[in-house]
Amino acid sequence: MTIRFVKLVTRCEKQPLQRKLNMKRINPETKTGKVFTALKEGQTLTASEARKRFGVGNLAAEASRIRQAGYAVYANTRKAANNVTVTEYELGRPSREIVALGFKAKSMGITL
Repeated sequence: MTIRFVKLVTRCEKQPLQRKLNMKRINPETKTGKVFTALKEGQTLTASEARKRFGVGNLAAEASRIRQAGYAVYANTRKAANNVTVTEYELGRPSREIVALGFKAKSMGITL
């Protein structure tokens, strides 16, 4: 005779798993998706480039949405030829420190 243990999954336990599965999905037809696709192809974007190419009014907000989806978006500032400070956004790999902080938060029970 074999005894099987069945774990009952309540609605509360199921929601974080579903949310985690949807975490990295970005619709490529939205402005966020278009910005993400450009960054994923290795391009850097400035606010003026994003406005002209994709109609994005606030590139910082789009970068924040992509970060919330679990991707490392870096904002680098530089001086343009006309002495104006420009912020360029690029997709990269998270540093070891950031990954370690994520694991630490997860071990402490902190979730999204």
